Amino acid sequence: MIRQYSYWAILTLLLLALFQSMAPESSGQTPVSNAEPKKESVENLSAVEIISRTHLAFFYAGDDMRASVSMSLINKDGKTRQRELVMLRKNSAAGGEQKYFMYFYKPDDVRRTTFMVWKYPAKDDDRWIFIPAVNMVRRIAASDSRSSFVGSDFTYEDVSGRELTADNHTILRDEKLPASPSGGNDKSCYVIQSIPETKADYTRKIAWIDKETWLPLKEEYYDVQDKLFRLFTADKIEKIIIKKEKAEGTKDKEPEEYFWTITKRTMKNIKTEHRTEVTYTKIEYNLGIEDALFTESNLKEPPSKWIK
Repeated sequence: MIRQYSYWAILTLLLLALFQSMAPESSGQTPVSNAEPKKESVENLSAVEIISRTHLAFFYAGDDMRASVSMSLINKDGKTRQRELVMLRKNSAAGGEQKYFMYFYKPDDVRRTTFMVWKYPAKDDDRWIFIPAVNMVRRIAASDSRSSFVGSDFTYEDVSGRELTADNHTILRDEKLPASPSGGNDKSCYVIQSIPETKADYTRKIAWIDKETWLPLKEEYYDVQDKLFRLFTADKIEKIIIKKEKAEGTKDKEPEEYFWTITKRTMKNIKTEHRTEVTYTKIEYNLGIEDALFTESNLKEPPSKWIK
């Protein structure tokens, strides 16, 4: 019994890393919908303003969101390990507190495992995990944000968002990136350099920010020798339409509302040639997810309508 508990205790720590990949740090900013783009000129934006908009577009789209997530960990020989889950997010305050609920389908040894995070702007987040093999809910302490999660090439900060004030941001230039493999036109980008002012796993980062969507299209991470050691790419971006029920008696067609979303992203370790690919499908925004979902009791028996 002691050996079994130790195994699951270790598994708990490993799962925490994967689950936090959907839990961004708060930016303290008001969420911005791509459905209603800003009309003012953006030519004179500062580097901090650009990064702020990117943070919101990348991590705070919609009032809430549900998606199916597939993560592939691929080594240089092509061997793959797979993770599959459903992720739900709810913003309880503009640019502030958030709640996350994760339900694992694969691999088989963690099926029905659930994880919940309550994120706060100015203190450590609260986390709980349900381990079906021992029928137990456990409270989990926060882990180091710069650590790798589940052996992947993403760190906690990569997938949860780094504080905007943790780096010194500078605009280097404007530049066009070639169209992605999934198609489309060349993208006009701001190229931003970020140099850490607090601890980080890089000495500088160069990011290409799409001027249309405010999403990061590419990020280069440099080590202490100023050599490129990790590379992030947004491999596919899609317009996710917000589904609405037409009011009875309405004749005029309502304006289409949507959020630009990175539906496939890759982080590659240049030195080891290992990479992690994350794909989002069945993405829906503004579903009206209830606060009541994010409770300890639902970890054991999550409502089927939200995890299918």
